Amino acid sequence: MHQPFYKDLWTGQYRLPWTRLHALKDYAGMVSVLRDFPTVRQTFNLVPSMVAQIEEYASGKASDAFWDCAVMPAEDLTEAQRNFILKYFFQANHERMIFRYPRYAELFHQRQEHRAFNIADLRDLQIFSQLVWYDEDLLAADSELQALIAKGREFSRADQDLMTRKQQAALAVVLPVYREFAASGQIEIATTPFYHPILPLLCDSDIAAVSRPGVTLPERFCYPQDAREQLERARTYMTHVMGVAPVGLWPSEGSISDEALALAADCGFKWAASDNGVLGRSLNQAAGCDITYQAYKWQREGRAMNLLFRDHYLSDLIGFEYSRMDAGAAADHFLDRIRQNTQGRECLVPIILDGENAWEWYYANGRPFLRELYRRISEDPNLEAITASEAFARFEAHPLDHVVPGSWINANFDIWIGAEEDNVAWQLLLAARRAFDQHSATAVPAARQLAYEELLIAEGSDWCWWYGPEHGSDNRPEFDELYREHLSNVYRALGLTPPAELSEPILKDAQHGEVREVPANSLTVTLDGDVTSAFEWMGAGRYRPDPRSGAMHGGTPPMSELFYGLSGERTRIYVRIDGAAAGARFTIEFERGLAQTQTATGRTLELEAAREASDARFRVLAERDGLAPVMLPAEGWLELE
Repeated sequence: MHQPFYKDLWTGQYRLPWTRLHALKDYAGMVSVLRDFPTVRQTFNLVPSMVAQIEEYASGKASDAFWDCAVMPAEDLTEAQRNFILKYFFQANHERMIFRYPRYAELFHQRQEHRAFNIADLRDLQIFSQLVWYDEDLLAADSELQALIAKGREFSRADQDLMTRKQQAALAVVLPVYREFAASGQIEIATTPFYHPILPLLCDSDIAAVSRPGVTLPERFCYPQDAREQLERARTYMTHVMGVAPVGLWPSEGSISDEALALAADCGFKWAASDNGVLGRSLNQAAGCDITYQAYKWQREGRAMNLLFRDHYLSDLIGFEYSRMDAGAAADHFLDRIRQNTQGRECLVPIILDGENAWEWYYANGRPFLRELYRRISEDPNLEAITASEAFARFEAHPLDHVVPGSWINANFDIWIGAEEDNVAWQLLLAARRAFDQHSATAVPAARQLAYEELLIAEGSDWCWWYGPEHGSDNRPEFDELYREHLSNVYRALGLTPPAELSEPILKDAQHGEVREVPANSLTVTLDGDVTSAFEWMGAGRYRPDPRSGAMHGGTPPMSELFYGLSGERTRIYVRIDGAAAGARFTIEFERGLAQTQTATGRTLELEAAREASDARFRVLAERDGLAPVMLPAEGWLELE
């Protein structure tokens, strides 16, 4: 069970909603379904940074723009929020989720055809965008939610309030369910390094060349102390939250190396797991059923770690194939393959897969398939589902003195390093890590702690998952921005100016050079030098200079990015400047002349000026050190409408 860390520690805002939505749809229900199958025991791996986010959502301390837009009365939505809803509230599996509800499908086609949405349409969209993420068993057992589904359209404010209450209640039971089942012994809870880093690459990024000789790598990143910190924090935090110290470790993305295993052993972990592709390379032979279906014990330099290696093929059948089959037929196919592979022998068959991503491709979120599978296992005297620790207690472990470094994807690290975008991301991480080494000793403890926390977050695997050619998502730009924000926050916390490179997208298909975007809606801005909410500058116009053209003394632009827009009455202009150069003075200029500009400085710089109806274009002047002012943009003007 894993999600990236979506919170920007500098602003306190959650940028994406996926932890909340999967907590609503998957995490509790995946455990609760076992109530009907008391002899089925399982291991659940919980990533600490995901658990921390669930804790905040459950306590009401966390929110995100997606949730804020969903719960706000439809009548009160701003223009920016309406645009946001129409852009993002159809991010769900079309066939299994959106088209399951006729009204949601109708709204989907309405958006596709660019037809206008009225208040009733917007409220229906607000509710369905959340309703499709509710756990199947929760929906089936809750009469009020069933009534909401039966109503189907023209929802009221009261319906919206009901959806809000039910979601908060559902989020609050996620972690208690895990504690309950762990205490009963029906599940074992394992964990992952705190922010989900690729441990072998943290220890030494050059090790990627062992997995794939000839790969192009960035400058060496070698911080095993960070890998140890991620492991120690994970074990301490999960012990606190769950009440029992985890002995099992799923290294992020199944990534292992001898050094990573040694660190895990030092931190108190007793077992770990990876993919049988890694096992095959380590043994220099094909990883067939005979060698995969065993327990192993890695021993090296006085340290030991029990190991499991997943059946790659069978695990991926559940993850990627069975969603297209009838539930019973899929369960039969899966267990028949196990019977064929084991030929009646006593075997240990490791099945390991994502805990959340597969199910939205299944009918009814995969619950019918899981129930059919668990029922068949429960009824077959020759099959038993056990936890990892039970497996190691029951099966003799075969010795291993070395593992070839690799992950559960192609037994190498190509997803996270080696491509051009990946290497740029690692280079920026290394620069931030070096800046921390150089400046943290003189920082106050709180600033040092914040800077180091942001470094640990940036070491997570999820950012490079979306860099490179391998994966696509509508949210890739948001991941890119959030990664660069985490790194920028390292510098900000230390009182340093973030490098100009962090204001440029790493994604090659993102916009490069100069960017000009006109406003999409009016703004409501509090002139305080801070981004006071996720919606304050939503839909603003945007200008970013080409950083290759040094426009100010020293060869760097006087700012990294500029946002702008008009008040609702169109009588005032607002400008936000990110990455403002120290000591620079900014003034708004219309074509008729300079405006009387009010400014507020905080974590960002905000400007405000009165505007006449004839003022259709503007630019900003930046002055510093008595030099001639720099014009932004250098040529032409920015359009207000």
